[in-house]
Order: sequence, then structure tokens, then C-alpha cells
Amino acid sequence: MDFRDSADEAAFRARLREWLSVNAKKFPTSGDEYWAKAGDWHRALYEAGFFGVTWPKEYGGQELAPVYDVILDEELARAGAPPRPSLGYLVVGLGHHGSKELQQRFLPGMINGTERWCQGFSEPGAGSDLASLTTTAVRDGDNWIINGHKIWTSYSDIADWCLVLARTDPEAKRHKGISAFICSMHQPGIEQRPLKMISGITKEFGQVSFDNAVVPAENMVGGPGEGWPLAMTVVGHEREPSTLGFAARYGKLVRQMAKRVDQPSEDLAWAAVEVEMLTHHVRRRLSEQLDGITHNSNGSIDKLLMTWVDQAVGHAALDVAGTTDPELLSAYMYSRSQSVMGGTSQIQKNIIASRILGLGV
Repeated sequence: MDFRDSADEAAFRARLREWLSVNAKKFPTSGDEYWAKAGDWHRALYEAGFFGVTWPKEYGGQELAPVYDVILDEELARAGAPPRPSLGYLVVGLGHHGSKELQQRFLPGMINGTERWCQGFSEPGAGSDLASLTTTAVRDGDNWIINGHKIWTSYSDIADWCLVLARTDPEAKRHKGISAFICSMHQPGIEQRPLKMISGITKEFGQVSFDNAVVPAENMVGGPGEGWPLAMTVVGHEREPSTLGFAARYGKLVRQMAKRVDQPSEDLAWAAVEVEMLTHHVRRRLSEQLDGITHNSNGSIDKLLMTWVDQAVGHAALDVAGTTDPELLSAYMYSRSQSVMGGTSQIQKNIIASRILGLGV
């Protein structure tokens, strides 16, 4: 397989590299400062032609091949710039399941960064077992009224809109009675409270309460009871490493740690091996995407691989610097969440066993 850039890809990479040489250091890369500037970073990338490049031109994208997102991730990591804003899962969810009217109304602002979004899926009692969610939506004339509680909601404190899953049919089987809604975050009945993380970050996650929040009926995504297929589209996209910049950033961190030691420890050597494995896996997935292959349940394999690599790199960071380096200590502490967020490792193993290997069927 030839991993070299084509002429067009090389020109794109050179233009991006030149832009980053001027703009990368203007934006913080971690902590609350990063989250405070995330919207500005999103819009700066978009206005320079470096965000939404693979998405439809109709909604503000450029319809380039997926390899261009990988180039973006590689060059952002190389320049020490903030990561590419993670919105692809919402664009894909709305693009696959939303009506044409909803796509035309919401996708342009989502892509260009003028409207901020969050995802209202997980609940205090329904994280890994998403189908057990208890947030409800009841029809009231031309509206739906939402009541419930969501948690681990990224960007909730700055979001304009939330993609919410709620139960609309309490009598249906639990996967069948769930619907999806686009809910304004700027209305009475919505309260957002931040969750401070062990790494010290206070702005990334929030818990959101819905107390008679109103959603117009036309803001339902799909029909009543069709929320579960959308949820699976969204989480499947979240779990694919080929659409995220993790591999490039893990590799950069490992190289930085290697420069700090005379002799790599076993933990650091293993982290380097794991990163190389993930990098080649991402390239394989990218090749499959270019051939039109979709992965569905295979996203659970990808998610497990990312978890193992993230935590291997985290252990190496702790081994190299202990608690003396705030950045490396934060990398270790954040890595502990990887086996929980986006679906726990136990759930991913169950999916692999039942849907890929056919065990217990």
C-alpha cells in the first residue's frame, strides 16, 4: 500500500502547514482554556478551508476524500495545535436520519461553527446500557415536552442545540420506544451544571436537566420510535479511529516522552508498539472507507483498540514523569476514562461476541 500523498494531497498539506505556522499557537490546546476557545478554533479552521472538508458542499463542506481529514489530524498534531473539533458523529447522524428540511436548517451552522451542539444520550442510570434511558417526551399539540436528566454532555455549557434521545412510547420494547429530537438549549426548563474532571478540567462535561423543555414536532429526527437506529449510527461513527485524530496525537506524545529518557522503559516501549499498531489500523480503515466499506459493529473493535492504546500511552506518561509534569499526569488521568466513555469496554466485547463472532446466538 502506498501511503505517500498525491499531488493534490501534498498541496493541501503544504497549504495547511503554512497556515498552522502562523495560527496554531494562537489557540490553547488543553484545559479549560481550550474549551473556552473551542468555538473560535472551529470557525478559524472553517474560514481557512480546513474544517468540514469531507462533508457535502450543499451544507458548506468540500466533499473531499476521507484522507484529507487524516492529513488534517496529522498536521494539527505535528504543529502542536488543538485537535479538530469533534462533530462528525452529529453530522453523520443528522445526515443519515434527518429530513431534508432539518439538514438544510441545521447542518450549515453545525459545520461552519456558528451554532454549537451537544449530544444528550447518556444518563446517570443509562450510560453503557443506553436503551434503558428514562428521559421522556410526551406529545402536546404541535410540540413534544421533554423531562429527564442527561450526563457527561460535552459542550453543554456553550451549546445552542442538543441532539436528545427520549422515550416516547413507554409500552414498546425498550429499543423501539426511543425517539430523537433537536432541542434548543436556550429556553426555560433546561439547567446545565458542569462536572469537574479528575484532570482539573471543569468545562468539558456537564449534566443537563430537562424540566418540561419544549421541542417543536418538526424537530423530531426521523419518526416516533426511530431514535435507536440514529443512536447506533452516531456511536458507530464515534468509535471509528479513522475519523479522529487520536493516532497522530498518541504518536507525538510517545515521541516527546522518548526524548526525555536515556533508555525507554518497558511501558514506553509498549506504548510505542501500540501506537504503531493503531496507526496501521487507521490506515486500513481509511482504505476501506475509500472503497465504500462501512463497518457497523466493527466500530467496537476500533473502540477497544483506541482504549488499549490510550491507556498504554497514559501508563507510559506516568512512568516517565510520575506526578511532576502536569501535562503528562493529565494524559494519564484522562486515559482512565477511555474504557468508559463512548461505551464501556465490557459492552464493546459483548457486541463483538454477539454481532461479529455470533456467540450466544
